[in-house]
Amino acid sequence: MSIVRAKKHLGQHFLKDQNIACKITASLLPVTKGVLEIGPGMGVLTRHLLRDTRFSVLAIDIDQESIEYLHAELPEHKEQIIYGDFLKSDIRNFYTEPFSIIGNLPYNISSQIFFRILENRDLIPQVVCMIQKEVAERISAPHGSKTYGILSVFLQTYYDIEYLFTVGEQVFDPPPKVKSAVIRLTRNKREKLDCDEKLFFNIVKSGFNQRRKTLRNSLKSIIPPDFASETLSLRPEQLSVEDFITLCKEIGQANK
Repeated sequence: MSIVRAKKHLGQHFLKDQNIACKITASLLPVTKGVLEIGPGMGVLTRHLLRDTRFSVLAIDIDQESIEYLHAELPEHKEQIIYGDFLKSDIRNFYTEPFSIIGNLPYNISSQIFFRILENRDLIPQVVCMIQKEVAERISAPHGSKTYGILSVFLQTYYDIEYLFTVGEQVFDPPPKVKSAVIRLTRNKREKLDCDEKLFFNIVKSGFNQRRKTLRNSLKSIIPPDFASETLSLRPEQLSVEDFITLCKEIGQANK
């Protein structure tokens, strides 16, 4: 087998530039021994990772053709390259100790992957990934920015996010229609919220689902009728993570 056919329904765009591959894998800091690569494809990142003795690497791909290709190309690493769906797999079957994640993530499911990472944030102290540039900018955006949104707040609650570098379309096969970017997420020190987590997520989602409205209007179904706070006169993108936590505590106390 010489190449893997890129499949549109899987959002596959195979990285072919070795310099970019080297730059991405060099962005992975040795904070954990275990590393899980999501969507190795034709193994351009995988090969660099397997050569790095600081890491114990597993690679998971939903594309059977990619798995067969990598097994043929890297027979000595067969047991480290597994067929499976990251979104449906029990992450704790891969590692019982904290591990890092790396990957050139399919654009069409990158948000779902981030939500899975959030669910398992106690096990994942670091993520280095390539995603659509627009999504990378949104995730790393500070509050007050027009691109700041639900995923920005949720990820920034538990991770420090660095926008590392932009990647052009020409380094992929087939080339995507948009630019890409590499970001690094590093787990912060927040173990748990100082408020009800379900309420926090509900407030953030409800606020941004009607982002043109002030929070007084978008949170009508959540706040008690007599609840008063200066924050309610603001729009969701004006609130930092800490502001959302404070508002959540105030609403939680008012609902008691």
